[in-house]
Amino acid sequence: MKIETIIKSEFELPATRKLILSILLSNNLINDKVAEALKPFDLSIPQFNVLRILRGQKGKPANLSTIQERMVSKMSNTTRIVDKLIAKDLVSRIVCEKNRRKVEITITKKGLDILSKLDPIINTTEEEITENLSSSEIKLLSETLQKLLK
Repeated sequence: MKIETIIKSEFELPATRKLILSILLSNNLINDKVAEALKPFDLSIPQFNVLRILRGQKGKPANLSTIQERMVSKMSNTTRIVDKLIAKDLVSRIVCEKNRRKVEITITKKGLDILSKLDPIINTTEEEITENLSSSEIKLLSETLQKLLK
């Protein structure tokens, strides 16, 4: 569908504006679909992101700044997200006795179990979102969008 139709514009938009609006609308669609997949697990997208970051640590603890720099959304309040995950027993926090400012966070068995249940669901969701694209279009679009991240 044309972007002008979606936003109900009577005028042809400049190519750069079309691109930006397409990215923003696509981002909203993706967030909505992923959030819907996470809802039965009582997880937000940033919480899911933290769990995957911690799983990627392969058992090694991470500090808050490590998690923050790896977050997809840099606007996230990492401390608040971690606190919510602790309350759900999905991650644990250990405060260093020698240096109380040093805090290490690890994913719990329960957190790993939830991710193992979510992996196929998220894979299916991603496939459904991209079902209208060929594998070569997915690769090209991914490579092209990465150029914006310079």
